[in-house]
This record gives sequence, structure tokens and C-alpha cells, in this order.
Amino acid sequence: MSTTGMVGYLEETVTGRFDPVVAGARLAAAGLFGPYVVYEGGGACTFAGGVLGEVIVHEDRVRTRWRDTVTDLPLSDRPLRQVGDALAALPWPGWNAYGWVEFELADPSARADTPAPRLHLTVPLTEVVIRPDRVRIRSTDPDAVSRVRRLLAEPAGPQPRPAVPIEVSGGADEYRAAVAAAVEEIRRGGLQKVILSRSLPVPFPVDLVDTYLRGRAANTPARSFLLDLGGRRAVGFSPETVVEVTPDGRVETQPLAGTRALGLGHRTDDRLTTELLGDPKEVYEHAVSVKLAYDELRAVCDPDTVAVTELMAVRRRGSVQHLASRVGGQLAGVRTAWDALAAVFPAVTASGIPKAAAYACIRRHETQRRGLYAGAVLAASSDGSLDACLVLRTLFEEDGRAWLRAGAGVVAGSVPQREYEETCEKLRSIAPHVVPAASSADPERDKLHKQHLTFDTPS
Repeated sequence: MSTTGMVGYLEETVTGRFDPVVAGARLAAAGLFGPYVVYEGGGACTFAGGVLGEVIVHEDRVRTRWRDTVTDLPLSDRPLRQVGDALAALPWPGWNAYGWVEFELADPSARADTPAPRLHLTVPLTEVVIRPDRVRIRSTDPDAVSRVRRLLAEPAGPQPRPAVPIEVSGGADEYRAAVAAAVEEIRRGGLQKVILSRSLPVPFPVDLVDTYLRGRAANTPARSFLLDLGGRRAVGFSPETVVEVTPDGRVETQPLAGTRALGLGHRTDDRLTTELLGDPKEVYEHAVSVKLAYDELRAVCDPDTVAVTELMAVRRRGSVQHLASRVGGQLAGVRTAWDALAAVFPAVTASGIPKAAAYACIRRHETQRRGLYAGAVLAASSDGSLDACLVLRTLFEEDGRAWLRAGAGVVAGSVPQREYEETCEKLRSIAPHVVPAASSADPERDKLHKQHLTFDTPS
């Protein structure tokens, strides 16, 4: 164990053997730190608890709170740049920020039913970065450092209670009708692609931490997250990143488009992989997504540096497999990570082409605003880095209700029944792993043998 001083923070490193996912979930379950975000990726799991400062975007203003000081500024037409500027102005060295961005932040025409925020980021009071061989604890509160150390030293608790699978079928007629209408719009011109989604209610209160552990054991996400922040509670297993920015300004985005089921046995999975790679509809849907991602990065990067660094690889994510590509570049001039996020947000793979026309189509055919669905959960730092993942394969909980949501990419060659089946395949990444809250669980079911949980590390 080693301890070092940093202006404003007490920092301590604990060495040992840790399961990052389990340790992050245990910190969330402890309930000692108030609002929190757990964010897993790159071989580490970070727990960010409590609020030292925050930036919140409302429909008409950007609010910055630093301890007891609150500043409101009118919302401009570049809200993410305002967020970056607000964080950069914080009187705190070495800050890291964590939080979420709603899909509707990018759609000025989308009016909220309530004055709920569209972005909420916090600089945490306590930040714990967990790797398999060490944990770094930073906090303004010495007692919090001690509490984290004690929690990490405690024996592992009981395995999560059994899940109650959610049936993924339902609403087929309505969804197929929406897809058919969108196909006709696309064939008339003005729209190349749109992602239409459907929601699935969860009929009981949910234990988000146990759901996170069970779902993470069954998935191979690019990133995973668990959060309770600003009235939003969610657990998700993101298949792709929206944008990754390094401190030296290297930018990458990771479009995934084109889907087949996974987990049906080696022969069937391999057959579906071959089918996916050779399906004209899926290849077209993927290609136009990569082209837009390329064009979006050229708007904020040195054009000569923008390139497709990976094309149509197959990524296996839980219950589905996707065509996956990477596009990268070097930020130009005075551009920042927030400009990069603004350029690609929301992800083309969850919105459409062109995006403005896709937003309008989504509003016509989806009965509920998206909120966090198809938005982003992110981590950003004062060193200029930013990592944002796409909010898909997620369970949402808000105002006493819980739900799942999934969509499919609609192009001119789409078949409504196949797109509906694709939403079912995606929902199965999380629907079988939903754990009821203790008050709603069956006591007899809780006596069942608890299965061993293992985790593959996201890349």
C-alpha cells in the first residue's frame, strides 16, 4: 500500500488481487457515497461516487455547480462545447468527470415532457480505479478512503440472486408497421437509414447491482456501466464506443451495424457469421454508417489523418454479433474532445442518415422520447481525454418504473419481420439477466444454488 498527496485529494494505492467488476459493484451496493457512476473499459472498472462539482444541461441553460457556487448560462447551439468549457474552468486540478448524455441533446426539435436534464456530469468526491492487481483511491474525504479500503478487504459477499427472465416478444404488429412506413419514406428519398426502437416494460422493481453482475457475466461488451445519477438509474453492456479521445488528440469512433443472433451453437453461430458478411442489406447498412462516421471526423480532425483503420470485422456481443469498423483521426488545431463528441453524437448506428431527417422519422414512429437510450455514458478528464460509450443493451429505471429498449437499422432493403426479430435478438443480451429487488423476489427462488460468475475484460 502506498499513499501520496495531491492538491485537494488524498490518494492511496492498494495492491492485491481484485475482480474489477465485482469490486465496482460492491462499492455501488454499499450506498455510502450518494450518486455514483461505475464505468468499465480498457481493463479497469472505475467507481465515481459523490459530487464535488457538476455540469448539467437543461433545455434552456447550462448549470455548473462547484460546491456551494452555482452558475447558469443560456444554452447555445453548441452545448457540448459549453460543457467542455465549463469543466475546463473548474478550480480543481486533475479533475475527472463521469455521467450521461441523453439522445435528445442532439435534437433541438425534441421537447421534453418534463424539465429533466439532457446531460449530467459530476466530478466525484471519491474516485476508485480498480485493476486486477491494484486499486487507486482518490477522495477529498479521508474517511471515504478508509471505507473503500475496508470494503475491498472484506470477503466476497453472496452471489447475486437468480434472475427472472423478461419475455422479449410483444408489440410486433406496431413495430413492423413502423418499419414498413420508414421503408416507404426511405424509398421516396431524403433518408438513407433510420434506427427505430421499441420499449419493453419490466413488471417488477429491479436490483440494479445484481442485474449488472449477472448481465456482465453473460456479455462481452465494449464498455459496461452502472449508474444512479440525477434521477436516472441504469445498467448497461454497451456494444460500441461513440468516441474515444486520447490526451494527445487521437480520435476513434467505432460504428457497429449489421446484426445476427449469437449463442445458438458453434455451427449455427459460424453459419450466421458467414451470412452476415454476405448479406447485401447488412453490408450496405454498415457501409453507409462508416462513410458518415468518416465524414463526421473529417469535420474536426486534420483531414489527411482520417482513415478507416478496421473494416467489417465481426464483434460478438452477448446474444448478437455485429459487423464492426473503426475510423480514426487527429484533432485539428484548437479542437477538443468535446468537439469530437459533438461531431459524432448521437452515434450513426443508433440514429440514422442524414441525422436530421432520421430524428424527424424517429419522432413520428416512436411513441416515447428516448432519454438515455441511444445516448452516451462517458468519462472525461482534464488531460483532454474522453471515452463515451453508446447506451444500448441497457435496463433503465426512473420514476418507479423499469424498462428495456432495442432497435434495428432500417434501410430501403429492410424486411419488417426481420427487423423485429433483430430487436428480440438484441433484447436477449439483457432480458434473461434481470434480478428483482429483494422486496419483490420469491424467497424460495433465493434458496437456489448460486452460479459462479466470470467476466471477460472489455477492450
